[in-house]
Amino acid sequence: MTRTALYAGSFDPVTNGHLDVVRQACRLVPRLVLAIGVHPGKAPLFDAAERAALLAETCGPLAQAEGTDLEVVTFDDLAVSAARRCGASLFIRGLRDGTDLDYEMQLAGMNGAMAPEVQTVFLPASIQVRPITATLVRQIAAMGGDVSPFVPPQVAARLAARFAGQR
Repeated sequence: MTRTALYAGSFDPVTNGHLDVVRQACRLVPRLVLAIGVHPGKAPLFDAAERAALLAETCGPLAQAEGTDLEVVTFDDLAVSAARRCGASLFIRGLRDGTDLDYEMQLAGMNGAMAPEVQTVFLPASIQVRPITATLVRQIAAMGGDVSPFVPPQVAARLAARFAGQR
């Protein structure tokens, strides 16, 4: 059976930090599933289909370079349920700092209690992407700032188009 890892998030938008985690994860597993959380109570900047397309476009080449099969899915329930559906034995989680570690340890504990068959693997962010958050990227883009150092070129273009004429 192929070892499968699940990397879940909102990916709204996909950032260079996400790509850093994907690149590292592809070195660990032959199959990686990127799972976009869809929650009816949240109003994302990009809809699930747009986020899936951007993830496939930006992460596909990274996976291909490592010989990893990449799949992009959405889920609207628990991440442990999504992991079980795709046959994942690993959760991939990126860590930028101690604040992330505190939260991610709690999440790993709860996920471990609900799905002990799925192990959480923490991947530290590379130094150059540690300060990047999707929230800050959205705020910078909304205020007309240059987000090109923080996101792939396709995402920067989509953000510029999304906020064109709003300032």
